Amino acid sequence: MDILVTLNENYVPQLRVMLTSLALNCPGEQTTIWLLHRSLSADTVSSLESFCLAHALHLREVKASGDLFAGAPETKQYPVEMYFRLLAGELLPKSVSRVLYIDPDTLVINPLRELWETDMQGKTFAACAHTGMTELANNINSMRLGSEKYYNSGVLLIDLDRARAAITPERLFSYVAEHKHELILPDQDMLNAMFADDILDLPDILWNYDARNYSNYFLRTSGEADTSWVMAHTAILHFCGRAKPWKPMYRYRFGVLYKHYMRLAER
Repeated sequence: MDILVTLNENYVPQLRVMLTSLALNCPGEQTTIWLLHRSLSADTVSSLESFCLAHALHLREVKASGDLFAGAPETKQYPVEMYFRLLAGELLPKSVSRVLYIDPDTLVINPLRELWETDMQGKTFAACAHTGMTELANNINSMRLGSEKYYNSGVLLIDLDRARAAITPERLFSYVAEHKHELILPDQDMLNAMFADDILDLPDILWNYDARNYSNYFLRTSGEADTSWVMAHTAILHFCGRAKPWKPMYRYRFGVLYKHYMRLAER
């Protein structure tokens, strides 16, 4: 499997937790972690290489520099990093034909092989639209951007060969320059506004479970998706929103599970 991560120094501790959970719950996989960044220090990258080696993961660094982003609209609100996952086809080697992007604020709690082998049915992306507490906001975002659903970009399966043919830096930069006053969550808004028709819809309860929404998932499944069901079936827990389980006073379910993996990562 080829896994893509993009981050700055602030999210390195969370990346270590996610990678720990990935390694423990995808045993036997030959997994390459593509670390795409523009500002991590050499010491940080070296430390992550050693960390991955200890977990039988292979880390490959890709530094986003040079002329590719020379014409990119960029402000404090819209940093260059917002283009990274959508331009993965441009940034990763041509020998890589498919990649699974995973946000660092996640836990992998079951194998990813089924997701990795998903038949993408001719689509460039496969992603999940969150249901539950965030559904009203998602509906508003869908109307705002003219898309049928509002997909979360925190877990994104990408057909890189199709992406290389369909997505160019110039196309993205032109869209941002024209719509910059409309973008609230820039990279996620771009995904939905520009590529909604090119996304395969995946069930969020399995592949991008919003950890804030336990009660809604439970009710939608008539009580089937209790904690035991989630632990047995859900592959990726996503700690969306401002409240994070590594911060004080986290009140949502699965916070204790996250702290368990934090402890494992520290070991």
